[in-house]
Amino acid sequence: MVKITFPDGAVREYEPGTTALDIAKSISEGLSKKVLAAVVNGQVWDATRPVYNDSTLKLLTWNEAEGKSTFWHSSAHLLAEAVEAQFPGVKFWVGPPVENGFYYDMDLGDRKVSEEDLAAIEKKMSELAKQGNPYIRKEISKKDAIKYFEDKGDEYKLDLLQNLEDGNITFYSQGAFTDLCRGPHIPQTGLIKAIKLTNIAGAYWKGDEKNKQLTRIYGITFPNQKELDEYLHMLEEAKKRDHRKLGKELGIFAFDDDIGPGLPLWLPNGAIVIEALEKLAKDTEERAGYKRVVTPHIAKESLYLTSGHLPYYQDSMYPPMELDGTKYYLKAMNCPHHHKIFAAEPKSYKDLPYRLAEYGTCYRYEQSGELFGLMRVRCLHMNDAHIYCTKEQFYEEFKSVNEMYLKYFKIFGIDKYVMRLSLHDASKLGKKYVDEPALWLETEALVRDVLIRTNTPFVEVQDEAAFYGPKIDVQIWSTIGREFTLATNQVDFAQGRRFKLEFTNKDNAPEIPLIIHRAPLGTHERFIGFLLEHYAGKFPVWLAPLQVKILPISDKFMEYAQNVLESLKNADIRAEIDDRPEKIGRKIRDTELAKVPYMLVVGEKEVNENKVAVRRQGKGDTGSKPVDDFIKETVVEIKNRG
Repeated sequence: MVKITFPDGAVREYEPGTTALDIAKSISEGLSKKVLAAVVNGQVWDATRPVYNDSTLKLLTWNEAEGKSTFWHSSAHLLAEAVEAQFPGVKFWVGPPVENGFYYDMDLGDRKVSEEDLAAIEKKMSELAKQGNPYIRKEISKKDAIKYFEDKGDEYKLDLLQNLEDGNITFYSQGAFTDLCRGPHIPQTGLIKAIKLTNIAGAYWKGDEKNKQLTRIYGITFPNQKELDEYLHMLEEAKKRDHRKLGKELGIFAFDDDIGPGLPLWLPNGAIVIEALEKLAKDTEERAGYKRVVTPHIAKESLYLTSGHLPYYQDSMYPPMELDGTKYYLKAMNCPHHHKIFAAEPKSYKDLPYRLAEYGTCYRYEQSGELFGLMRVRCLHMNDAHIYCTKEQFYEEFKSVNEMYLKYFKIFGIDKYVMRLSLHDASKLGKKYVDEPALWLETEALVRDVLIRTNTPFVEVQDEAAFYGPKIDVQIWSTIGREFTLATNQVDFAQGRRFKLEFTNKDNAPEIPLIIHRAPLGTHERFIGFLLEHYAGKFPVWLAPLQVKILPISDKFMEYAQNVLESLKNADIRAEIDDRPEKIGRKIRDTELAKVPYMLVVGEKEVNENKVAVRRQGKGDTGSKPVDDFIKETVVEIKNRG
């Protein structure tokens, strides 16, 4: 008998060779119908794979992320089977699950996939799913695997096989389709009840622009039609909120071929939003004891060699420019510059914690295929800061940074978030990570302690730390449920040594400070992109580029409108007059479409009573008010960032 230990600590005994699906059936028939895969001894397995030794077991359903991932991975294989039926001779590269759904890259030769083809493939997938074919795992030797794909003339799978070790190669088959795959997969295709192929795109083989462009088909599947319908509704809402579309309509930003890809131009309205965000950050940081600094956009190669960024980060930096035999790099990160500012003057323990803040401009060479509106750019303005502190001060400093995040979440109406604690991988020390195993464990424990003691929701992720220390990536969700990586909070135990940073401690001896890198509002680019989608372009009053539009009913009331405008501007309220010879209904509609928070309609009654008829974006008429009362209320709303 083998002993199976469940997540709650319960232990049951089963015959050797039993499967997770068998175990689920022994608990309840209903559970067995929901099981998609299982975690066996920490690894995700097929629910139909036999277990021969004592093991820990967690059953995975649609409710777990690993369950969804397995479901979508299996759906990618179902897509490939359907495509092979429609396009004989097709060759496949890779078909992984992604955040929402899956895709498969394929070589169709000279053939193109049309929207009509997509509908036919989707229909074929549904037919194949209803057959309820099992996903069958088969271990195969490398020699036999190579022969199989040589016979098929599939150079893509042969390329994948080059890097696989003999004895660790598996095929998966369902119906008439067989693929090279490490799995895992769901028990059978019949669990896939609702299917939608969402997009056709081009993708270079291995992501290299020099290679052949393959066809990539995206899709998503669900265990029932209701969830698919809800997802498609969310997609439609997301299209309306696409920051690229809204950014253009609202005059926030633009791209230009003569400037270059990934280098946004901030238009006047965008510059206003930037200034409002910077004011929020500067006000918050000033109260928190930060000192503001400004650093150059370029630096000598020696700075980034000292920091270690060139060996670890060079692929993401622009190539150097050379002057008088010295190489200079565009700044990809602010931290080395801030370290030099710390070192510019002697420090004692009385100066710590020492907090430096800057909205620094950085340049990163993102691959062209990864650029996406404001979300992935090559020029970014970062709400950056570095805190130099003692080990004893670390808890309070790191906690204060997290509390700053929470304050911002409240201001922007962000209700759902999680901190992702990114840890190192010990097998990659000296390659991807600084080779200081003891310091890695110590600093990871320090961060974990803060999160646990402050009851902060977090998850741990291996092999995603910064090269110089553990970090927290802040994951947030917009009002329609889209996930974003907003910002980061990092611990650095390496840079202080590299830059020979030190302060004089209480014993009058030199000591190296711990460094916290933090960027609560991330970059202007990513955060404004998020806000455009989060608010659907309807910024709160304090952030709106134009806060008030005055709508005179006719030219007779233009003088009064000008007086109202002057009063608003004197109160630092951003306002304009719609002086077009249009009917008031048209002016109201156009102002609604422009997403201006307040409209002030002025006519004969308003002039006689020294009032304005107030309309609020999305709410309509809210009644008449004296001009001074409206101004007082709006000034308070702006000040409080309501």
